Amino acid sequence: MHKPNEIRMLALGLIRDGKRIFMSQGYDPHKQETFYRAMGGGIDFGETSLTALQREFQEEIQAELTNIHYLGCIESIFIYNCLPGHEIIQLYQCDFVDHKFYELEKIVFTEGKRQKTALWVDISRFKSGELKLVPEQFLGFL
Repeated sequence: MHKPNEIRMLALGLIRDGKRIFMSQGYDPHKQETFYRAMGGGIDFGETSLTALQREFQEEIQAELTNIHYLGCIESIFIYNCLPGHEIIQLYQCDFVDHKFYELEKIVFTEGKRQKTALWVDISRFKSGELKLVPEQFLGFL
């Protein structure tokens, strides 16, 4: 987890397959709320956001990316588990190199000490408000 009162720099990748998008599932224990976010992670000092994006996908689910295109920057200020958070997100659109990832329903992976799930979700479920997408600005890129 990041340090309190610091801005966290992230590189995240939106991967689409028709009407579905590949998302990481999260849970806020205080709000008792499930949410979804594009996969990726923190940018290390001296590392470009593109390199961070590729490294994070490799570390988390052993996936290589292709057709990587920069979409833009999003600033997100939020509360998670009663603590304030602030992120600057470098957002990319990309595809998986290995087509097996498009056939999987979900992938369970470990991030630090936490077990997480990534899965394919129909985009309409976010647009209708049925599922919570964070940050909400992602909707503009779908």
